[in-house]
Amino acid sequence: MKLKAKYQRLTPDHRLYGLKVPVIGLTGGIASGKTTVAEAFKKHGIPIINADHLVKEIYTLPETFSFISKEIPEAIKDGTIHFPTLREKVFLNTGVKTKVENFIYQRLPKAFEAAFLKLTNPEFVIYDVPLLFEKNLERLFDLNVLVYAPRKIQRTRLMKRDGLLEEMAENILNQQMDIEDKKLKAEFIINNSLTEEEMAEEINQFLRQIFDN
Repeated sequence: MKLKAKYQRLTPDHRLYGLKVPVIGLTGGIASGKTTVAEAFKKHGIPIINADHLVKEIYTLPETFSFISKEIPEAIKDGTIHFPTLREKVFLNTGVKTKVENFIYQRLPKAFEAAFLKLTNPEFVIYDVPLLFEKNLERLFDLNVLVYAPRKIQRTRLMKRDGLLEEMAENILNQQMDIEDKKLKAEFIINNSLTEEEMAEEINQFLRQIFDN
């Protein structure tokens, strides 16, 4: 599978982390179904690096534990990071949110490089990045695609998935760019509010658009 020439838009010096191969940004809103789409891509043999997975790896580092212990000691319970408490502090305090995000994002390039080296000489890679537009990263990708679901569906899925009350779910959604604003910025959109069969066809149509047979 090869990315069509017209979508190989960037040179390495303008591309995310100086990659020599094209990189596609995959994004969405929380609970929009991005993971489902990413798994479908994997079934097509498409190489994907997931930013959330990289973040989880960073959270296992001793230096991260030390950072959280110092900055948000109440998020340490029984000698480990208590993520429900950490998430609550992050989403309710913008100062804490900024500190934690800065710490994590400083370590993402190294984590990404390690993940990329595990791939077998890919001709391109998809980078699954939830905050692609929030962090103004779109200019570093050859192209981007948004997994879309209306906010009402996001809220319902989020409440069900994480066992949240509506108020907390709304607060989490408010921390991200509104999905409709992301829709305006996206080059390609995969609608994940459809039936499973319809969404599968949307994915196939997207792949036909950007890849040569």
